[in-house]
Order: sequence, then C-alpha cells, then structure tokens
Amino acid sequence: MRRYIAAALLAFVALQSSASESASGNFVASKRCEAYSSFAKRANPGEAYISAGTSYTVHEINKTDYDWLRIDVPGAQPKLRWVQRDCGTPALEQREERTAARAGGGGEVCTSPNQQDSYVLAITWQPGFCEHANYKGKKPECDAMNGGTLPAKNLSLHGLWPNKKECGTNYGSCSGQPFALSKDTIEKVAPWMPNFFYERTFGAYEWNKHGKCQSLPPDEYFIKAVSAVRVVNDSEVGKIVLGNTGKSFRVNEFFDRVKARYGDKVASTITLVCTQKKYLQEIRVSLALDFATDRDLPQMVANAKPAASRTANCADEIYVEAAGR
Repeated sequence: MRRYIAAALLAFVALQSSASESASGNFVASKRCEAYSSFAKRANPGEAYISAGTSYTVHEINKTDYDWLRIDVPGAQPKLRWVQRDCGTPALEQREERTAARAGGGGEVCTSPNQQDSYVLAITWQPGFCEHANYKGKKPECDAMNGGTLPAKNLSLHGLWPNKKECGTNYGSCSGQPFALSKDTIEKVAPWMPNFFYERTFGAYEWNKHGKCQSLPPDEYFIKAVSAVRVVNDSEVGKIVLGNTGKSFRVNEFFDRVKARYGDKVASTITLVCTQKKYLQEIRVSLALDFATDRDLPQMVANAKPAASRTANCADEIYVEAAGR
C-alpha cells in the first residue's frame, strides 16, 4: 500500500513537472513570499524569500493559466524557485495578453484604469519590514531606522491598492498620469511613508503599479492614502501595535480587542501579515469603493467586504519590532 501511495505521489509530481511551460519576462514582487524549490512539496531549502519591490527573471510557469512561476532568486541554492503568482506582478512576453483574451476580457482586462470595485489599504510596521527584509541597501529609510536616527512613532503607508474582482490581486500597471507630487504633498506624506524623507522611489513604484488604476491625481491619491493610514493609526488597531512595540501580542487577543471596541464587522476587514511567521510586517484593511477618511475606523470600512483571512504567514503570537538594532 505504501509503495502504491509513493508511486502515485511520484506520478503526480512528474505530471506537474511535465505540464509546466517555459516562459520569459519579469516578475515584480509586491510582498515578501517564500520561494520554493518544489511548490508541490512546499520545499524551501535555505528558507529563501522574494522581497517586495524587487524584479526577478521568469523561466517557467506551472501551466497555461498559471498560478506559479519559476524565477531566478539570486543567492538561493538552488537559485531557480517557484513563487505564487499573487505575490507580485508578472510581465511575461505576449502571454498575459493571450491569457486575458481567453478569459473574455481582452488584452487589457487587468490594466484598464478606473475599473476597480474595492480597495485594500496596505499599512507597514516599518521596523518589522526593515529588520527582516533583504532590501540590499536600496531603502535609506531602513538604514536610518536601523541606525536609530529615524524613530518609528506611527504606522506607515505601504500602498492603497485598487482591486478588480476579475483580476484578483493582479489588477495594476494601468496607463495614467505620470508620477509627480507637490512639495506640500511630499512634506505631508513623509511622516507616514518615510521613504519620502530621502527619495521618491517607492512612491513612484506604488503610483505606477496601483495609483494609475484609479482616477485621483497623484497628490490627492497619496493624501487620501495617508489619511486612511492615520485613521487606522489612531484606532484601537494602532494602539495595540504601538502599545506592544518591543513586545509580543497574541492574534486572538488582538482581534478580541478590536471586536470589543468596534464589533465583528470591523475586525473582519483586517489582515495581519507577518514575516518568518512571527514578526509583524504589515496590516491590510479591506475598503469599499466609496470609502471615506474623515471619520473613525468603523465609518471608513463601512460597506467593505471581509478580508480573505485574518492573518498571513503568522503564528499565534506576533512580535512587534522596535526601531533600531
């Protein structure tokens, strides 16, 4: 019986391998994800991860309507690794257009602006990101934070992401206005998106990937995104995170406090995202298409759909890093 099961498993893996297709192009990671040598076995020798904002070369996809890509991960052994498609944005030569056309939406189904049906507000706990992400010296705000010259006094903006149901997490990279911000906007955004204290690289990336898919001009888009982060920062959610800096909290305790303050509906819109299963890196909040930021958290998430899950890559206990090493 054991030999039969082993043979069946080997046949499944072989079938999976034979069904894969060669591909070429790039894959830009939008979040930190595990990079597997075998996604069927969830094998990850050396605990390799891809980093948000980094572009990787694509070599292969697992099937025609793929959900896994095989990419070149520098430093990993072996360096060819499988990552989930929803960990970033693929740009494969000619393939995206053919896949979209088969879906009946035309080649621009996931890149046409102003087609969003909801939003996700991605909020970073900057010390957790800076301490554990391999940013390769490309984030001066992390160098300053790890060096103790930039304090972490509040939650910070990762991005405001328009979503489109037909595209899942792949709605993005639309055509639109070029990235340009006034000096006044930069000064208002910087405390909430600390990369802006030093450069605009990350802001430009978020605008080109997400901002162009909605109708607000860059200044208004970033001001609204920051206003949304401030609502969360001033809520019970922000109090829990800031009150546990340098300490841990349990996932159940976090959601119990949010539910006690605002009710189940508000709690259902929140996802905690961790790195290495134990360090807080991000908080994501589901938002409706017409969300407003002029009141408190329950009003901001009114009419929003529940998040798919309340945690991503988190254990039962989560540690909140303090700034500095």
